[in-house]
This record gives sequence, C-alpha cells and structure tokens, in this order.
Amino acid sequence: MPLRLLGFIIILVAFLLFITLNLENRCDIRFWINETAILQDVPVYVTAFSAFVAGMLCAFPIMFLVHFKRKKREKDPAGERKKKRGKSRSPEGEDGTPGTY
Repeated sequence: MPLRLLGFIIILVAFLLFITLNLENRCDIRFWINETAILQDVPVYVTAFSAFVAGMLCAFPIMFLVHFKRKKREKDPAGERKKKRGKSRSPEGEDGTPGTY
C-alpha cells in the first residue's frame, strides 16, 4: 500500500510539473479543415490531457469486450465448445484403424 501511495504522489508531481512548465504555451485547435470551428489560444496542457482522456474513452469498449470474452471462456471451457460443434474428430476410428477427417 505505501508503494502505491508513493507512485500516486510521483505521478501527481509529474502532472503538476508538466502544467507549470507549459502555462505560457498556447495552441489553436481546428475541428474541421475549412476552419468553421477553431478554438484559439488553448493551453497545451489542456490539449494534451483532453487527448489522453479521449484515448481512455476509446479504450473502454475494447476493455469491456475483452473482459466479457474472458468470462465467457471461463464459463464454457474449450472441451465443451468442441463437443457442441458436432462429431469429434479423432485420427483413429473406433476399431483402431486410421480414420478420415
């Protein structure tokens, strides 16, 4: 637990350091090519962190899909899924002779 708190403090200090070093840096944001929507003189740190948040929001659906697929796989082991598909494919027949696929 103390290591997690120390890591959080380090990240918070880095965050504040980034903001203080970029207080005077400004940029313009264009949402469309034909310049119909422009945000002027936006601080760089606001741009960077809003892009970071947008990336996290885009990652949420992927995270949920992976989570639900993993839960489904845990519920239905691989052996049971193969049995549901049809005939079992063994290289040998019931009498021990080579079988066909």
